[in-house]
Amino acid sequence: MSDIKKVVLAYSGGLDTSVIIPWLKENYDNCEVIAVAGNVGQADELEGLEEKALKTGASKLYVLDLTEEYVNDYIIPTMKAGAVYEEYLLGTSTARPCIAKGLVDVALKEHADAIVHGCTGKGNDQVRFELAIKHFAPEMKIIAPWREWSIKSRDEEIDYAEAHQVPLRISRQTNYSKDKNLWHLSHEGLDLEDTGNEPQYEKPGFLEMGVSPLQAPDAPAYVTLEFVQGVPTALDGAKMSAKDIILKLNEIGGANGIGLLDIVENRLVGMKCRGVYETPGGAILYKAHSVLESVCLDKMTAHEKQRLAITFAELVYNGQWFTPLREALSAFVDKTQERVTGTVKLKLYKGNMINAGVWSPYSLYSEKIATFGESDYKQSDAAGFINLYGLPIQVQAMVDAQSHE
Repeated sequence: MSDIKKVVLAYSGGLDTSVIIPWLKENYDNCEVIAVAGNVGQADELEGLEEKALKTGASKLYVLDLTEEYVNDYIIPTMKAGAVYEEYLLGTSTARPCIAKGLVDVALKEHADAIVHGCTGKGNDQVRFELAIKHFAPEMKIIAPWREWSIKSRDEEIDYAEAHQVPLRISRQTNYSKDKNLWHLSHEGLDLEDTGNEPQYEKPGFLEMGVSPLQAPDAPAYVTLEFVQGVPTALDGAKMSAKDIILKLNEIGGANGIGLLDIVENRLVGMKCRGVYETPGGAILYKAHSVLESVCLDKMTAHEKQRLAITFAELVYNGQWFTPLREALSAFVDKTQERVTGTVKLKLYKGNMINAGVWSPYSLYSEKIATFGESDYKQSDAAGFINLYGLPIQVQAMVDAQSHE
């Protein structure tokens, strides 16, 4: 450990990373700790962070504004792919490689001996951080205190924090494990560890990005989204960046109880884990994009894209963002999006998203052909098609009949 003189710590100011600073100094010969907070839209969680980091032993704090990069280089490519992991819209999964890239930049600039993270040995985030670090700095040493120290629980972490005068924003009663960014908020732990417990959606303070559908307005809200080649470019007629669209959709969706998810998911490390997610703007964006694709993509492309979306989601969830396969899949996705341009209108009502219209200059839907009224479609052509399409079935039946004679 004597070769570790300076480390860069992925710092959020939460329980884990707050405790890690004094622990590092105790166990790594009073090494210099440089804290790095990657701003991916966690907003109020960044307030007072520098004072707290310095007070607990860090030599300095970097706050990296990664919000635009996070949206444009990670969220939007994942959304365009339609990537969903077991209903989960990958809010934490997409943020980790983005933050890790920033960590490596600082570590190389500061000539650090190691990068430290506060992920537990039970979770997915340790994999996501470390695979990204290995991509950008393959020789960099990585320290994961949860895999080294004797602390066994979050309660014991709080004991350690209190003994070392580390200020905390939580109490033992509100000690959910949370991850927040501009895309989502996750909740794990406490009463949620019992799958028989209903989430406390109506309890004040539980939800942070919106309200329970029961508390949403009695009148619906409408949103109109415009896309150009799969990328959102305008909301309700106002041109704005994808980032600003997501932030505005978070407000609208949250107020209408949109984007709540309670699932038991399969973690990469083998266990099942229960999480409650708030993704109001993301849920709306995924829905609108899917509706637009329904009129813009041909059948074979749409179906193949759905199959590959599962692989894309698994790569993201499993921390394999910086891999040749993910890059190849993104290239495929970008090709499919060349004509995914148009406008989608959705009605939001008490947690529901209801289609209210879709328009595209590239729409493959033809009312003239599909109509139940008079059209140019020649229905008699179907007879020959069915005869050829059903020929293998017919021949098989004839052969089976002969074999039973």
